[in-house]
Amino acid sequence: MDFSLWPALSRDWNGILEGAEYAERTGWHGVWFADHFMDNNEQRSGSILECFAVLSALAVRTERVRIGSLVAGNTYRHPAVVANQAAAIDQLSAGRFVLGIGAGWQVNEHAAYGIDLPPVKELLARFDEACQVFTALLTQERADFQGRFYQLSDAPMQPKPAHLPLLIGAAGEQVALGIVARYADEWNHWGTPELAAHKGKVFRDHCERIGRDPATVRRSAQALIAIIEPGDTEAAEQRERLSARMPHVVMGSAEEVRDAVGRYAEAGIDELIVPDSVLGDGTRRFDALERLRQEAFA
Repeated sequence: MDFSLWPALSRDWNGILEGAEYAERTGWHGVWFADHFMDNNEQRSGSILECFAVLSALAVRTERVRIGSLVAGNTYRHPAVVANQAAAIDQLSAGRFVLGIGAGWQVNEHAAYGIDLPPVKELLARFDEACQVFTALLTQERADFQGRFYQLSDAPMQPKPAHLPLLIGAAGEQVALGIVARYADEWNHWGTPELAAHKGKVFRDHCERIGRDPATVRRSAQALIAIIEPGDTEAAEQRERLSARMPHVVMGSAEEVRDAVGRYAEAGIDELIVPDSVLGDGTRRFDALERLRQEAFA
C-alpha cells in the first residue's frame, strides 16, 4: 500500500510547501490538496489558497511525488476549463499530476459566491456529463460532445498528456459509484476499513453490471489518522471530540493503527491518504507523521 499526505486547507503556502518537501524527502507516495474557498462552518472563516494555483506551484517545487486535487468541485468551473488546467499542470509536473474531481457539495461556498448548487439528481447528471467531457478532451484530437449541460464543438486541447489519471471522489451507492465504474481511473472516498470494504462490494456490483474489471480502478481512502501515546489524555480527548462529529477517525496506539492499515489493504485500498489537519503545527506535525511512517506504515 502507498501512503500520501494531505496538507490542511488552513495552512499557509510555507506550511503546504514544507509538507510537500517533507513527503518528497521521506518517501511518501503523493501530496493532495483540496478544492475549497472557505471552511465548512457558519463563520465562513479561514485563509485558504485556491487549489489549482497551489498544485501548479507544487508541480515545479517537487520532483518525485504525485500531486493531485482531492477533489475539484464540478460546480465551480466548466469541465473544459478544468481539463486544460490539468493538462498544463501535467506538463509542469512531468506527468505526476492526478486530476481528482467530484460532483460538488459544500453549501456555504455556493451560497457565498452565488454558484448554483442544483438538487442531487441534476448535480449527478451534470457530473456524469462532465466526466464525458474530460474523457473526450483527454482522448480525442478534436472533441465533440452534445449534452444537456455541456457542449463541445471541434474542441482542441493541446498538448495532450501522455496519461493523466482521472480520479473520482464519490461514495453514493446508487448513482455516484456507477459514475466511478464508467469513467474513473482512480476512486477515492473517506472511511474506516469497514466502510471501505462495504463500498468496495457495492462498487464491484456496479462494475459487474457494465462489464468492467474493478481491479482496473486504483482505490484510495482517507481518515483522520494519528498514533496516540499511552496516557496522552489530550490526544484521547481530541479523538473523542472528533469521533462525536464524524465517523472517519483512526486514532489509537501504534499497534491499533497498524491493524487498521492492514484492514484497509484487505478491503482493496491501494493508497491511504493522511490529512494533517489534526496533527498540530511545526515540529509537532512532522513528529506525528514520522511516527506514522515508521511505526504504522513500515
